[in-house]
Amino acid sequence: MKVIVVDVQKGITDERLYNYEGFMVRSRRILLAARQSNVEVIYVQHDDGPGSGFSKGDEDFQIAEQLRPMDGEKVFIKEYNSCFSNKKFERYLEDCEENTLILVGLQTDFCMDATIKSAFDRGYRIIVPKGCNSTFDNDYMDRATTYRYYNEYLWPDRFAQCVSVEETINLMLGQRKVAI
Repeated sequence: MKVIVVDVQKGITDERLYNYEGFMVRSRRILLAARQSNVEVIYVQHDDGPGSGFSKGDEDFQIAEQLRPMDGEKVFIKEYNSCFSNKKFERYLEDCEENTLILVGLQTDFCMDATIKSAFDRGYRIIVPKGCNSTFDNDYMDRATTYRYYNEYLWPDRFAQCVSVEETINLMLGQRKVAI
């Protein structure tokens, strides 16, 4: 079992997100529980390329302080929506015996969705803790509707199991199996 933290970078981790405060509190709870349970936490950052303002070396590219990695936690950089677009990340996971991934991060309708579907296609079991992903308003849906569309309609029982933070923590502690 591994916790994958997707794109919680300074340039997009702010009050514009749907339920920002709740997202931060719940995500920190997941990270704390993972670390206390010896569940590996892996970070992935999105790089839009040199000159974009959202690339290696740019302030907005950096991981948000509130959710930053601990010493020794792996960080991978990707250039496309899915974390699996980074072949080193993909190979690293292939070498692990456990195939359950707990995904938290940003943005619900882009990198989270692409990573969840890519993980599903590769045979991983995916857990999405409720309230541990978020996004912004877009031209078609407000941020709350976008969040609900993916977390309540599209992902559950198709691509992932969307469960409470408490259920996710219990899973990490080995107290309860979640059927996927």
